[in-house]
Amino acid sequence: MRPEAILETAIYADDLPAAEAFYGGLLGLPVVLRQPGRHVFFRVGAGILLVFDPAATEVTEPAARLPVPTHGARGPGHLCFAASRDEIATWRDRLAAAGVAIEAEFDWPNGARSLYVRDPAGNSAEFAEQRLWAE
Repeated sequence: MRPEAILETAIYADDLPAAEAFYGGLLGLPVVLRQPGRHVFFRVGAGILLVFDPAATEVTEPAARLPVPTHGARGPGHLCFAASRDEIATWRDRLAAAGVAIEAEFDWPNGARSLYVRDPAGNSAEFAEQRLWAE
């Protein structure tokens, strides 16, 4: 038995409104849950992108209704969105028009295209063709 998919991915941002403007506003991901000062969660296909404020998630909440363990990370993380080559070109134009610097764009040795930008918290956000990890 082994896991067959990643259900959720977490990144951390000190400024949740800026993260929501980037992921919800610019990228158009629908918000599925928001707790001001703690987190904002977005739907990405069948999965969920969790954006936490690390200062809020690394402390124990004695009155919390669910026993979720503390967690958190400092510094830039990474996530990658699946996109076709044409979609990557469209994302490049949309992000550049919004003033988001393109950090890198290239083809991997297997021919898959990737585009890298930074979100407002400094996390590395990649858009790549699914064949990047094809077996």
